[in-house]
Amino acid sequence: MPKLHVRKGDTVKVLSGKDAGATGEVLRALPQQGRVVVKGVAIVKKSVRPSQNNPRGGIIQKEAPIAAARVQLICPECKKPTRVNHKVTEAGKKVRVCKKCGHEF
Repeated sequence: MPKLHVRKGDTVKVLSGKDAGATGEVLRALPQQGRVVVKGVAIVKKSVRPSQNNPRGGIIQKEAPIAAARVQLICPECKKPTRVNHKVTEAGKKVRVCKKCGHEF
């Protein structure tokens, strides 16, 4: 199974595309497609038919997946976009490490 450098709940910055510079939280990670859904980024309009949940139907706005390579993780400690390094702790657990400040998360 392919791996991503971001997970659900991470705060990321969009590097390229129409939403370049925007920041948001990762709502879903789709590792098989190499994509992520970021809150407030890549908003698309979708027509929906009337249903039990939405009796009127109409046009709704929702976030579309974007390529994971287009986002960069924001370190919760130094609040800067950073690349991710991996480190194994003494307990044998693999953790992500900020390349700028060394903070584990």
